[in-house]
Amino acid sequence: MRRPSPLPQSPVAPRDTAQKAAPARAARPARDEPVESSAPEHERVEPTFDENPTAPVIPLASPTPLPDAKPRPVATEPDEGADAADVGFRDVWKAARARRRALRAEIRRFTVRQRRRRLVWVGAAASIVLLALGTLGAAYSPLFGVEKITVVGARQLAEADIAGALSGQLGTPLPLVDESAVKAALVAYPLIETYALEARPPHELVVRIVERTPIGLIETRAGYTLVDAAGVALSTTATPGAGTPVLNITGGVDSDAFAAAGQVMRSLPDAIRAQVTGVTASTPDDVTLELGGTNTQVVWGSAESSARKAVALQQIMAARPPADVFSYDVSSPDAVVVR
Repeated sequence: MRRPSPLPQSPVAPRDTAQKAAPARAARPARDEPVESSAPEHERVEPTFDENPTAPVIPLASPTPLPDAKPRPVATEPDEGADAADVGFRDVWKAARARRRALRAEIRRFTVRQRRRRLVWVGAAASIVLLALGTLGAAYSPLFGVEKITVVGARQLAEADIAGALSGQLGTPLPLVDESAVKAALVAYPLIETYALEARPPHELVVRIVERTPIGLIETRAGYTLVDAAGVALSTTATPGAGTPVLNITGGVDSDAFAAAGQVMRSLPDAIRAQVTGVTASTPDDVTLELGGTNTQVVWGSAESSARKAVALQQIMAARPPADVFSYDVSSPDAVVVR
């Protein structure tokens, strides 16, 4: 327990006052005698005695603070209940908001590389999309309009006629060429079996056609009709054309005999096909060819193994020309019979 500092002494009273207070001093106990006090130990104050025994004793009083002195605030322990009452919803909200901001700042700091990588990918994707959109926009614009039509594969047909039939596509952007209109224009040419369109930027449209291969003429009421292996009528004339064989097929173009004859004619080499002046077939197994000039017959038989039969016929004709031969029998390509 810290002992309190001694209080300031009262001023010495005048002599006449000291004489009046003498009886009171006489009643005081001796200095050496202990005085019992009922005050607590920490509030007890030892009395001080003046060296002058005759000085009157004035009761002590608490010191009066100076007028200008301000009382010091008394430190008190925090009251948890009061602090809880003073903290409101706004303070809690501000604290939570500050915490969220700090958390977001930390997240941004630790994910800066990931965000940069993401920006790079997004930028690359956006560039590709813009490039694709720009390319499509240019392709569908008049900058890539058709200015030239090229026909490839025409042998019996005139390329200029086919290009003229497709002139309606001039000026159309290459991706917007109307295929249905092209088909409608090419249907007028029966010799065209198949076709394909090819765009060559910036201004060329290529038409690749495959012509039908005529195999001969069939005599009808209207004259002589040129047909291909599928029986499609290509043209009709009053008299047979030179260099085209006449077909004598039992059952017409819809029979199996005609299908076999057509397959045989398509398998012949160009040099031998040019010599054929007539084809006869009553069944699919008795196809016979007639070579003009020498009236030499070629007994072919069925359409099976036509490629091997064509090779065997070409070899035997080279060894023994048709001028010295009445007939070639290649129905069995491994054993050709020459008469």
